[in-house]
Amino acid sequence: MRTTRVPAACAPWVRTRLRTAPGISAALAVLVLLTAFLAAAFPRAVDAYETRALRHDVTTAQPGQSVLEVTTPPPALGQPAAVRERAMREDALSRAGKALVGTLPAPLRADVPRSSYGVHTTKPVVADEPWLPRPDAMPPQLGYAAPSALAAHSTLRSGRWPVVRDEVTLESREVEAAVTEETAAALHMRAGSTITVPTQRGKPLTVRITGVVTPLRPESGYWAVEPLYRSPSLVRDPGSPTPVFYWTATLLLPPGAGPALLATMSEPELYWRLAPDASHLAASDASRLGTAVAEVENGPGLLRLRDIAGPNTTLTTDLDAILDAQLGMRAAIDPVVTVAAVGTGAVAVVVLLMTGGLIGARRHHELALLRSRGGSLRGIGRRLLAETAVAVLPAAALGLLLAVLLVPEARFPPAAAGAAVVAALVCVVLPLRTTLHHRRPLLHGARDDVANARPSRRRTVVELTLLVLAVGAVAALRRRGTTTGSGADLLVSAAPVLVGLIAALVLVRLYPLPLRLASRPLARLRGAVGFLSLARAGRASSSSTLPLLALLVALTTAAFGGSVLAGVADARDDASLRAVGADARISGEGALSPVPEDVIDRVRAVDGVEDLAAVRIEYGTPLAASRDVRSDTKRATLVAVEPESYARLARATGLPAFPAGALAGGAGPDGVLPAVASPGLAERLGDGRHTVRSQAGDITVRIAAVLARTSAVGDPGFLIVDATAPALRKPTTLLISGAAPDPAQLHAAALDAGPEYAVRTRSAERGTFADTPMQSGAEGIYGAAIVAGAGYALLAVLLSLLQTAPERTTLLAGLRTMGLTTRQGRRLLAFEAMPQALLAAFGGLLVGWATIVLLAPGVDLAALALAGGDPGTPRTASLRVDLRSLALPALGVVVLAAAVAGTQAWWVSRRGSIRELRAGDTR
Repeated sequence: MRTTRVPAACAPWVRTRLRTAPGISAALAVLVLLTAFLAAAFPRAVDAYETRALRHDVTTAQPGQSVLEVTTPPPALGQPAAVRERAMREDALSRAGKALVGTLPAPLRADVPRSSYGVHTTKPVVADEPWLPRPDAMPPQLGYAAPSALAAHSTLRSGRWPVVRDEVTLESREVEAAVTEETAAALHMRAGSTITVPTQRGKPLTVRITGVVTPLRPESGYWAVEPLYRSPSLVRDPGSPTPVFYWTATLLLPPGAGPALLATMSEPELYWRLAPDASHLAASDASRLGTAVAEVENGPGLLRLRDIAGPNTTLTTDLDAILDAQLGMRAAIDPVVTVAAVGTGAVAVVVLLMTGGLIGARRHHELALLRSRGGSLRGIGRRLLAETAVAVLPAAALGLLLAVLLVPEARFPPAAAGAAVVAALVCVVLPLRTTLHHRRPLLHGARDDVANARPSRRRTVVELTLLVLAVGAVAALRRRGTTTGSGADLLVSAAPVLVGLIAALVLVRLYPLPLRLASRPLARLRGAVGFLSLARAGRASSSSTLPLLALLVALTTAAFGGSVLAGVADARDDASLRAVGADARISGEGALSPVPEDVIDRVRAVDGVEDLAAVRIEYGTPLAASRDVRSDTKRATLVAVEPESYARLARATGLPAFPAGALAGGAGPDGVLPAVASPGLAERLGDGRHTVRSQAGDITVRIAAVLARTSAVGDPGFLIVDATAPALRKPTTLLISGAAPDPAQLHAAALDAGPEYAVRTRSAERGTFADTPMQSGAEGIYGAAIVAGAGYALLAVLLSLLQTAPERTTLLAGLRTMGLTTRQGRRLLAFEAMPQALLAAFGGLLVGWATIVLLAPGVDLAALALAGGDPGTPRTASLRVDLRSLALPALGVVVLAAAVAGTQAWWVSRRGSIRELRAGDTR
C-alpha cells in the first residue's frame, strides 16, 4: 500500500517577513523610490533642456542665418525661350520646391508653411523717374522679385493685389507690382505709379504699382531674409570719394510674372528659402543635424539638389554655425552639471549603503541564529534577495514612472538605466553585505571603539590611494578646467567627492584626539552626564566613516552647487553693470547733442530714482601728437563729470571708489585740468601735459589719478575730467542709481530728450543673460542638487542615529532606574550625539570652503552665466563661496541630531523602563 507524503507546513519567507516588519520594507521602498526618481530624472532633465535649447536656438535665430536658401540661375541663353520661361513660372518653382523638401536628409526637415520660393533680381537697376526721391542727387536703384503667396504673408492697405493678366513671357512689356508701406512712404510711391525698367531688346519693361501692402509677420523668413522686401535702405555709393547716398528697394511682382525679368539686365535668379523645422528635433539630433547640413551644402546632398533645380544650384545657410554654437555651449555646461550629478549620486550611494548596514545590524542576531541552525549563505542570500526585491523593484519602477511623467520630451533608455542601477545596487549590495558578515561564526570580542581603534595597513594603503586620486583630480581640474575637449571627465567631475572622502578619512583619524582630551577634565567633575556622554561617543564603532563620508560629501555638494549659482548670479550682475554703468542709463549712440535741463529734472523726479549723474561722453577723442605720447595712443574716450555725483554713483553701484578729490579745484592757473585715466592710458601718457582735441575745443590735461574701471564707459582707454569748462557742462548721458526706477517714466523722459536717446536698465540687461533653456535647465539641476544633497545629509544623520537607537534606549532605561531624571536623559543623549554632529558640521563647512577655493580656478561658468547678452561683454565667471549653502545644511545637521536625541529621550520617558530591560531583548 502506497502512502502519500504530506508536505510539512511552511509559511513563505517573503510573506512572513513583510507581515512581521512592514515598516522597514516600506521605509526602504520610499528611499529607493526617491533615489530611483532622481537617477531617472537627471538624464531626462538634461535631455529635456538640451532639446529645448536646440529647438530654441534654431527657431529664434535670425531667418537670414537659419534658412536654407537654394538658388540657381535661369536656364542658359542658348536654351529655347519656352524652356527658359517655363523654368521661371510658379508651377515649376512649386514642383521643384516640393522635391527639394523631400530630398533633405534626416533629421533636417523644412517647415513648409514658413518656407517660400520665387524669382528675384540680383543686380539693382537705376530708376530714372523724376518723381522718385534723390538724396545727394543720386537716383534710386530698385530690385524686383516675384515671391510666392504674397497675399498670405501681407495685408492690402490701398489699391489692389498685383495679378498676371495674360501669360507673361520674355516679350511681355508690362507687369504689375506691389510695395510695402515703408517703401511707398520713403520713395513716394502709390497705386498707379509706374517704373520703367530697361531691357536687352530695346523696348523697356513697365512695372505698374497697383497696391500697397503691410507685412503680417515682418520677422518671418519671408520678409527678413531679404530686408529690402520689407523696407527700403539708404546705401552709400562705393565709387564716390565723398559720402553720397541713394535709395534702394524691392518691388514685389505677382508669382507668375517671373519670365518678364529674363528680358531685363538685372540678372534674375530662382530661389527656394526652406525654413528649418525644429519641432521634431531632440538633443541627440544636434550632431546628426550638423552632418545633414554639411551634406546639402558641400556633399552628396548638393548633387541631389542640383538634379532637381539645375546644375549650378547652390545652398547657403548659417544653420551649421548655429549648431556649432549650441554644441559648444553644451560642451561647456555639461561638465559643470556632471559635477553636481556625481556629487549627488555619490551621496545617494553612501546613504543606500548606510540603509543596508542599518537593516543588516537590526537583523544580525536573527541571521546568526539561522546560520547556527544550519542555514547556508546561499540560501540566506536568496531569501534576503527575494524579500528585498519585492519592496525595491516596484519602488524603482514607480520612481521611473514619476520621472517619465514629470520630465517629458526626453529619451527613455538613460532614465531606465539610472533606475535599474539603483534597484540593482540595493538588491545586490544589501543581501551581499549582510550575508558576508556571517561567513564564519562570530564570537564576542573586544569592543571596536573609535577612541581605541588602530587603522590597519590595508586601510592605510586604501586611504593613500584615494588621497593620490583626489590630488590628481584637483590638479587636473585646476589645470584643464571642466572642459576637456571630449566631454566630461569623470575623474575631474568627482573632484569634490574625492575631497570630501579624504576629509572624512582624515577627520575619522583625528576624531579620537579631542574626545580623549575632553574626557579627562570631565571625569573629575561631580556630574555624570558629561562623562557618560563622552564615554558613549568614544565607544561608537570605528566603522562610522560611512555616515561621516555621506555628510561631508553631501555638504560639499550643496556648498559647491550654491557657489555655482552664486557665481552665476555675480557674473550676470557684473556683466549687466559693465554694459549699463548704473541701474539705468539714458544716452544716444554716438550722440553729442546735450540732454535738456528740463529732461534732467524730470528724470530726477521719476519713481525709484535715488540719485543721478549727468556726464558728457565723447568717444574716439583725438590726442594731440607729442613726443611723450606713443604712436599707438591716438584716441581715447573723454568723460566729463561732476566729481561728487559721480563718486556717489560709484558707491551706489559697488564699483571701485572714484577719486573725486583728484579732480577738486578744476583747472589750475596754467589752465591744465587734472584727469583720471585708465591704467593703460595713464602708462602711455605719462606725467606730463597733454592736449585733448574735444568736440568742445582743445583742453590740456595732466594725469592726477588712475582708475581701473568706471561707470560711464567700458572702454579700456578712458580719460575723466571735471566738467568745469562751459562746453563740457553739457551732458550727453544720464547715469541713474535707484532700487527700481520706473521704466515707463524713463522711456517717456528719453523720448522728450530726442529720438536718438534710448533707455537701458540694469535689470533688463541682466535678463538677456538668462533667457536660454540650457541655462535655466542647468541652473535648475544645480538647485535640485543642493536640495537633494541637503536632504541626503539629513537622512544620513537620521540613519546614523537610528542604527544605535536601541542601544541608547536600553542605556537610558537602565540609567533611569538608577535615578537619572528625564532632563538629564535628554542632555545625555544630546551630548552623546553632538560630537559627531559637530564634527560633520564644522568639517562640512571647512571642506566645502576648501573645495570651492581649490576648484575655483578650473571651473569656468561663463557659458552657464553669460550665454546671452552683448557679445562684447567680458565673459568671465568663477565660483564664489555662498555662505547660505555652506551654513544652512551644516546647521541642519546639528539641529536634526539634537532633535532626534531629544525626541528619543522623551519617547523613552513615556514608555517606561520595564520593557526595555527584559533579558535578551535588544529591540
